[in-house]
Amino acid sequence: MSFSKLHEFIPKSYLYLRSGYRFSIFKKDLLAGLTVGIIALPLAMAFAIASDVTPERGLYTAIIAGFLISALGGSRIQIGGPTGAFVVIVYEIIQRTGYNGLCISMVIAALILVLLGIFRIGSWIKYVPHPLVTGFTSGIAVIIFSTQIKDFFGLKMGTPPADFTAKWLAYFDAFPTFDPMTLSLAVGTLGVILLIRRLVPWLPWGISAIVLATAVCTLFQLPVETIQSRFGEIPRSLPLPSFPSFLIPAGQLQEIVTDGIIIAFLGSIESLLSAVVGDGMIGGRHRSNCELIAQGIANFGSVIFGGIPATGAIARTAANVKTGAQTPMAGMIHAIVLFFILYLLAPLVSAIPLAALAAILVMVSWNMSEVGHFTRLLRAPYGDRIVLLAVFLLTVFVDITVAIFVGMILASLFFMQRMSQMSKVVSLSQVFQESQVDFPEKRDPNDISKKIVPRGVEVYEIQGPFFFGAANMLRDLLNNSTIAQKIFILRMRLVPMIDASGMHGLEEFYSQCKKKNIILFLSGVHGQTRQDLKKFGLIEAIGEQQVFPDIDAALAKAEEILSIPS
Repeated sequence: MSFSKLHEFIPKSYLYLRSGYRFSIFKKDLLAGLTVGIIALPLAMAFAIASDVTPERGLYTAIIAGFLISALGGSRIQIGGPTGAFVVIVYEIIQRTGYNGLCISMVIAALILVLLGIFRIGSWIKYVPHPLVTGFTSGIAVIIFSTQIKDFFGLKMGTPPADFTAKWLAYFDAFPTFDPMTLSLAVGTLGVILLIRRLVPWLPWGISAIVLATAVCTLFQLPVETIQSRFGEIPRSLPLPSFPSFLIPAGQLQEIVTDGIIIAFLGSIESLLSAVVGDGMIGGRHRSNCELIAQGIANFGSVIFGGIPATGAIARTAANVKTGAQTPMAGMIHAIVLFFILYLLAPLVSAIPLAALAAILVMVSWNMSEVGHFTRLLRAPYGDRIVLLAVFLLTVFVDITVAIFVGMILASLFFMQRMSQMSKVVSLSQVFQESQVDFPEKRDPNDISKKIVPRGVEVYEIQGPFFFGAANMLRDLLNNSTIAQKIFILRMRLVPMIDASGMHGLEEFYSQCKKKNIILFLSGVHGQTRQDLKKFGLIEAIGEQQVFPDIDAALAKAEEILSIPS
């Protein structure tokens, strides 16, 4: 493989460091890395807690995976770490298979991500329909919000049920036990967040609200639950590298593999979507396949150090750009900042009240919901609305895996329906008799005579892509025709592509013609369509002598055949 083909796999960090990394650029990256590191601190812990793991696992993920994504990725401003998109799936996996099952699923996902990058599948992710992504993201936002009700209100209850409806029924049963102090702290934190976002938007709202809430709780010794009271004090260092046990309990292999595929699918979409958003902000272009390989390696690194799934984080990537990041070094600095916060300030971090983190996630879920964009999509074409609502409702009330698969199937079906509406098979015999407007290649400006189609010749044209829709219409032509045909000319100059269904339909049509002793001519077959027909063996079956470059040649041959006495 030539170097030019391997060039797309070279990380952006290497390219920028090799080209001359100046101190003036480093200063901008340092400021951005410090800011994003501070922003990432409460989010990493909040996503971990919402995923039903201890808060330090979120920090381990942000440190290890965040560093590797920036160091090895194909985007110069991507910030990686735990995100809201994974909260629901991680929670469900841990409930079913435990943390070790999650780790095995992550290893499978990491391998899939690396293979997707190696085989250059990264550019395919852009074909995932936008209504599907929006419906899925909005559904996750609703679920994240619903998981925070217990800590936001300080309800005295056990672990809420995983099922959405059962969860809210449990909340209503436990609502009389809410704690006014916890609720006041959560509402106050949410109010501070809203004020910061409105009055001083340049200030990191997450860490600012957390610092204020923690200071109030510590100063007034408020009797509210904190990270330390529920999970114990956060360790001041990274754990030693270790591998998960690959002893999978009987009957769990299939669901663990499925979980790995889902993690890889979500990770690839989220990371590349984040990279595209970043590209739009800086006017750059990421390397999607390099980014997928980095995501795979980063998730494997997260497993080794006791983390959870990681991907590109859109909000943190946007913050990275807005604070002046120039190269991937900013993302690596953000991970280093988190490490030093863990090492130096673990006791202070342990004092963060859970109600404040719940308020953070309530705001995150509101941002994720994209209510305005969701409602605008409800005015989109019928098929897009169905995909949007189906994915949203299935994500909330059934299961993420089901939502994704059903959404992709529905989107594919609606896409095929739209494509079939673009294709049609029209009769040109009457058009030939009436006008030459559609056939400028034959028209002579000094000759306005009509083109005559010989009796016994039928001319049809396929307009648009030739796949199953056009193939179905083609099958009915001979059966519905009332003309005694001897020659059938099928014009294909407006066919940009043909798929297996179209080729099968054409093959069946040719067989019908042979049974009725009708000669089939093809005209205007060119480009990729001709290559595909030749590869499929149809041109050889029909006969090279019956495939013409244009309609004139086909009509001339038809007249010649019909003039020969039978």
